[in-house]
Amino acid sequence: MAHANARLNVHGRRLLVDRVRRQGWAVAHAAKAMGISRQCAHRWVARFDAEGEAGLVDRSSRPRSSPRRTSAAVETAILAARVEHRRGQDWLGPELGVPARTVSRVLRRHHVPLLRVLDPLTGEVIRSSKSTAVRYERDRPGELVHVDVKKIGKIPDGGGWRAHGRSMGSSAAKKKARIGYDYVHSMVDDHSRLAYSKILPDEKGATCGAFIQRAAAYFADHGIPAIERIITDNHFSHRKSNDVAAAMTALGAKHKFIRPHCPWQNGKVERFNRTLATEWAYRQVFTSNQARADALAPWLEQYNTQRRHTALGGLPPTSRLSPT
Repeated sequence: MAHANARLNVHGRRLLVDRVRRQGWAVAHAAKAMGISRQCAHRWVARFDAEGEAGLVDRSSRPRSSPRRTSAAVETAILAARVEHRRGQDWLGPELGVPARTVSRVLRRHHVPLLRVLDPLTGEVIRSSKSTAVRYERDRPGELVHVDVKKIGKIPDGGGWRAHGRSMGSSAAKKKARIGYDYVHSMVDDHSRLAYSKILPDEKGATCGAFIQRAAAYFADHGIPAIERIITDNHFSHRKSNDVAAAMTALGAKHKFIRPHCPWQNGKVERFNRTLATEWAYRQVFTSNQARADALAPWLEQYNTQRRHTALGGLPPTSRLSPT
């Protein structure tokens, strides 16, 4: 690729050569017409004469030789030591007499797995990687919806530490006080990003099953009459509950599960949970748990009808739904 300030791209070079070699222009005249120096014009014409069309294509800027590059023998030693000792660059570098940064670059260049994903005894990869984190979007509303539960601490009457500072919980009595949690159940449509959330007292099977049916009714009221697939994590309430299974059957939806330890496969609702926390739960100081709960529905309405989404070209979720 030509640099940003180059006067000629491949098309311009072809035009230059055509004017000089086929139309018979003088090199100086062609150079002046195209706003380049005579030296530059002579160079491209000479390159065309020597190499033909291929000579007009941008060449690699990679140096012909790299005398300071790590040798193949050293790279082989680094890779062998990593397999044998399963240690990081800070240990391997001094052992091999190579800078730690060089060891790190060699390991990354050869796509060696990070130590944190390896079994310390066998060296085998035991943790899932984000190889499945491929961005996708379903073609139509209701084809796939994401469901998840986010647990957030309740707010004591009068406000918590966000209202009064962290010192308000320093007394022994306040430390022992068990305020409990709110369970925010959410469903997000993969295509339109339409979202529905409800604060419920727990995440048991019966509660999850009832929420799915309530969310499906909300989706139907907003232009998504049918749900084909529902994806959830592997929480016991989702995988083993008869109530959840009955809700799936009633909706005619297929239940899909993410791979264990791969929350990004349920990424639409996981990202919604983050937005939920930053724009609703912790956006302002609430002096009671009820005040925060009352603020959820208005925020959700604004999220679905007004809030701009980058993934939707700056439009809200309802822009992708048929009016009801």
